[in-house]
Amino acid sequence: MPWLKLLHISAVIVWCGTLLYLPTLIASATGSRQAPVFEHAHQRLLRSLFMLVVTPAALIAIASGTAIFVFMGPLTLWLIAKLAVVGLLVLAHASCGLLVLKAERGETRLAGLCTAVTVFSMAAIALVAWLVLRKPF
Repeated sequence: MPWLKLLHISAVIVWCGTLLYLPTLIASATGSRQAPVFEHAHQRLLRSLFMLVVTPAALIAIASGTAIFVFMGPLTLWLIAKLAVVGLLVLAHASCGLLVLKAERGETRLAGLCTAVTVFSMAAIALVAWLVLRKPF
């Protein structure tokens, strides 16, 4: 069971870290005029990061967390609250995906949306961390 918790914590760290990094990368990629070659490279990087790092980390975090719940414990109010906040992280994840699509379409001036997604992600991450640290034993 410890390996499952390690997998879960590792995936959550990668998922949350990239949820904070990706909007910043999108804002920097769309905020300045670049040569078409660099613009295409940025778009490929954004999509690759989202599809090959963020999404698999999210799926692994959710699957391993579900497995921990199935093997370890009963459904409690604490777990329901944590799952609700994880739902907010999923919304932040989907928002990052929409930002990637907007960047691929060539939209500029996404800095405000990127800032909003980052702040929302930070709040959800902080709330999950608080809930985990306040877990009743």
